Amino acid sequence: MGVWIDTDMGFDDIAAILVVAQSEYEIDGVSLVFGNAPLPQVRKNAAGAVTAFGWTFPIHTGRAMPVLGKIETAQAILGETGIPTIGKSLPKAATLVESDAFIALCRWLEGDGPHRVLALGPLTNIAAVALARPELAARIDDLVWMGGGVTSGNHTASAEFNALADPESLAIVIAHGLPLRMVDLDLCRKVLARPEDTEPVRNAGGANAELIADMFAGYITIATSRGRPAMAIYDPCAAVAFVAPDIVSFRPARIDVELQGSLTRGRTVVETRATHASFNAQFADDIDADRTRAIILAALVNEARK
Repeated sequence: MGVWIDTDMGFDDIAAILVVAQSEYEIDGVSLVFGNAPLPQVRKNAAGAVTAFGWTFPIHTGRAMPVLGKIETAQAILGETGIPTIGKSLPKAATLVESDAFIALCRWLEGDGPHRVLALGPLTNIAAVALARPELAARIDDLVWMGGGVTSGNHTASAEFNALADPESLAIVIAHGLPLRMVDLDLCRKVLARPEDTEPVRNAGGANAELIADMFAGYITIATSRGRPAMAIYDPCAAVAFVAPDIVSFRPARIDVELQGSLTRGRTVVETRATHASFNAQFADDIDADRTRAIILAALVNEARK
């Protein structure tokens, strides 16, 4: 069964793609969006990943800017490339062949379904289809998105980064009634990677073992450099929810996003009381953290053995 992945191609995005690639699903296509870094750097990351991991699924260039306002990236946390490392980095590679993600995503939606989408960054590419081709966006059967925060944010006190980077795109997705299933910060923070988790990857013996271990360690350092013992494994948690539905449970809710205010813009508001709102989405409210960790770490080790 074919699926689509929309990504801003940081390390946890790569790990999420590996989780999907090693599942029963076939990746029909990947669309790139600004987020962890500006789109030109995201494209370089994607080209390097293709070179390193031998990916054969098509990758398409998507949106470089949010629906409204200036671009917001996570480079202040992740560094210039959007992928921190303690040593090796993705190889420099020829840039990707120019191909338009909007056209590719529309063509995929025109084909036979089901049409399941895993979104790992700002929802700008999905919103573009919803605005320009709503009849095709309506063919999306499942949209699992790593984003939002039920209780609080990370990029600001109110907002999670993927929501803050383009809150209008989230509002568009919600307004068009797409089948949104949100995997938020609170859930992902139940699944943690510790410095010692890099050792099985480093010792796997394959050509990319050191590369993956160094990027994984760089990712974990985001937390340890700030005095925390472990780092939440964000995007791969959404990937596990996408491919292994028995591990993550979802709950219906009314989800909206705040579009105003310097302190509240990008905040996701989740109402779980049916007496207070009509439900329009779902959010992940429980996860088997041990099984999820095992799947994610196995995906990294398996790739590192090649």
